[in-house]
Amino acid sequence: MKRTIFVIGLGLIGGSLAKCLAQSTDNHVIGFDINDQTVKYAHMHGIIDEIASNIQDASKRSDYIFLATPITQTIQLLHELDSFTYDQNVVISDVSSVKTSVIHVAESLSNQRIAFIGGHPMAGSHKKGIQAAKEHLFENAIYVLTPGSKCEERTVEVLKDVLKPTKSNFITLKPTEHDEMTAVVSHFPHLIASSLVHQAKKWEHTHDYIPKLAAGGFRDITRIASSNPDLWQDIFYHNRVKMSQLLQEWIDQMKDIKNLLERNDKTQLTSYLNQAKEYRDGLGEKKRGAIPSFYDLYVDIRDQTGAIASVAQLLATKDISITNIEILEIRQGITGVLRLSVASQEEQQESYHLLRENGYEIMIEQ
Repeated sequence: MKRTIFVIGLGLIGGSLAKCLAQSTDNHVIGFDINDQTVKYAHMHGIIDEIASNIQDASKRSDYIFLATPITQTIQLLHELDSFTYDQNVVISDVSSVKTSVIHVAESLSNQRIAFIGGHPMAGSHKKGIQAAKEHLFENAIYVLTPGSKCEERTVEVLKDVLKPTKSNFITLKPTEHDEMTAVVSHFPHLIASSLVHQAKKWEHTHDYIPKLAAGGFRDITRIASSNPDLWQDIFYHNRVKMSQLLQEWIDQMKDIKNLLERNDKTQLTSYLNQAKEYRDGLGEKKRGAIPSFYDLYVDIRDQTGAIASVAQLLATKDISITNIEILEIRQGITGVLRLSVASQEEQQESYHLLRENGYEIMIEQ
């Protein structure tokens, strides 16, 4: 007998989850989204098996419900789902990047038919929306589970079995552990990236050439500031206690660095930079996580018609998809540098060898 799975919210994460689970003949996937065009696209392209006419009817027919919505909306949906009458037991999970506030609400649910297990697949993409949904998005990614206190261990194992097609690496954490770690490696960096952009914008009033100079490294470290502002405001709000703590630590640390600069303490500043380099270099190979990894290649190209198209066409012959492309420097009649981003380390290596074999001078970021 097929499992009925209901996915509410068909953006990148919800759409990818639905698409992955729909590949199994054991599952019948129902989808719902407030955007009619999104849900029609999902059904037309086989991402879901059925369009939900409304949340209540679909929920009452489902064995598993995944909430792939912003955190505040997820909390509202939990209250709504709690009010329904079910003839069967239902396992509900979410994909929120903040768990404490969600689990707090889940613990207050009174419906005896509901078992809630918090979830956070730590994978993403440079693209967004249902059109970017991929069934392999979560492959080899860390998938955090945070079961509620009322949830039995066997229910967690059953959910893992349902999610087995994602090919994720499951770990179980307490909500506070999860929120502290994601604040450090994901939420806080987004806020700092935004602050760096604001600083550049402020100095543009003094130096109007700044936008032309703000390439290369600056664009790299601030790229995540281009993320959805409403979504990130919601994340910051629900993880505000941890964020406030990290901000205060950052402020204190920056005061110390300011003192080192003013005293011209070369020894201490060099030590500070060395410690950061050693830790950063020791993080190991890139893996899918809270912030999407970028696998970059730097290609020397001539300033001539069709130069960029030639590189892209060459990679296309091997079905290598370019996720991001940027010209770092180009001067008329002189070799420029083209930076390409691809989705995986395997594609990075394949691109490197392919371009080298075809006469391009190329470097990859290790």
